[in-house]
Amino acid sequence: MMSEVATRQAEQLAELFLKSSIRLTTAESCTGGGLAETITRIPGSSAWFERGFVTYSNESKQEMLGVPIETLEEFGAVSIETAIAMAKGALDNSRADISVSITGVAGPDGGTEEKPVGTVCFAWFKRDEIGKTAKICFKGDRLKIREQACLLAMEGLVDLLQKESE
Repeated sequence: MMSEVATRQAEQLAELFLKSSIRLTTAESCTGGGLAETITRIPGSSAWFERGFVTYSNESKQEMLGVPIETLEEFGAVSIETAIAMAKGALDNSRADISVSITGVAGPDGGTEEKPVGTVCFAWFKRDEIGKTAKICFKGDRLKIREQACLLAMEGLVDLLQKESE
């Protein structure tokens, strides 16, 4: 269950999305749909949340989002390059105007020296515009890492939408 902080963040997002008439799609891996769940807790979110993709396996990233196998093989599922491909693929496969993707190592296993547990990559894109990315190494257990990833994804969306309204 997400915190009150996450709920407040989602409520702020709802306000911004409703003002802008922009629709959102999400592409999630390590958060397993947690971001979409948090967003859809907000009554009326169907007015701005278009759809969410949960692409946990590499195959699903390829099939549902069109992430090139070469990207996955060269950079891995947990990479900025894959996050970008996921975010763009979510836009290509939806009617949304803006996307966010999350891919990472939530743990407790699966980490490497190069990509330790807690490593999460993000991409935010508006249709036909250059996006923004981030790579963060969160601390904590699996649930904390996933929650922090959802919070950061929403913060990035808030930033994008606030710039849009300026």
